[in-house]
Amino acid sequence: RAYLERRGVSQELIERFGIGYAPAARTALIEHLTARQMRPAQIVEAGMAIQPDETDRPPYDRFRERIIFPIHDARGRVIAFGGRAMSADAKAKYLNSPDTPLFDKGRTLYNLDKCSPASRQTGRVIVAEGYMDVIAIAQAGFADAVAPLGTALTEQQIQMLWRMTEKPLLCFDGDAAGQKAAMRAALRALPLLKPGHSLQFVTLPEGKDPDDLVKASGAAALTTLLEASQPL
Repeated sequence: RAYLERRGVSQELIERFGIGYAPAARTALIEHLTARQMRPAQIVEAGMAIQPDETDRPPYDRFRERIIFPIHDARGRVIAFGGRAMSADAKAKYLNSPDTPLFDKGRTLYNLDKCSPASRQTGRVIVAEGYMDVIAIAQAGFADAVAPLGTALTEQQIQMLWRMTEKPLLCFDGDAAGQKAAMRAALRALPLLKPGHSLQFVTLPEGKDPDDLVKASGAAALTTLLEASQPL
C-alpha cells in the first residue's frame, strides 16, 4: 500500500483496476484454492502455480511477494495476472502469467475492456509500455489507454488497436529502450498498412515515462504531447 501511495495510485484506482498483492509464502495461493476444491493440476494449467521438472515435487505459487494486476479479456473477465516484485532480489521485476488455454499474451492488451468503450467517446487509443503507465494515464483522466504484456506489439495487437481507432497513439518511454520499442512497432506495422490505417508516435522527454510526465507536469503536458504526435 505504501509503494502504491508513493507512486500516486489512489484508492479509487486500486479498486478500479483490481490491484492486489501476492504474499511471500511459497504455497499460499495453492492452499487457498485447494481449500475451495480446485486441484493442483488445474491451478498449474491456469498459470497460477509452477510444477517443478522433478514431478515428484509439489507445485508452488508463480506469484510471490508481488503487487498483482489482473488482466482482463475484452468482456472484462480475468484471464491472467501480472506481478511487480516487491523484493529487491527478485529475478524479474515484472512477471506475467504464461500462455494458458485462456490467455495468449500476443493477442491480449492490458486494460482493453475499459479502453474500448472510452475510445468510442474520444476516437483515440493511447498505447503505453506497461501497467503502471496505463494506471498513471488513467489517474490523469485518460481512460483510453492500453499496454502490450511484456513483449513488443504483435501483428494481432496492431489489428486489435485498428478495430478501435484508425491511428493509435504509441506513447513509449523517452529512453533508448522505449525508442527501440517504437521502431519495432513501426516495422511490424508496415506490411499490415491499409488505407486510412496507420500509427502515430508520441515522443516523451528523454528518460521520462508517462507516469513521470503526468506526476511532474500534469495531464496538460500529456495532452500537448499527444496533439504533437508524429505520423508513421
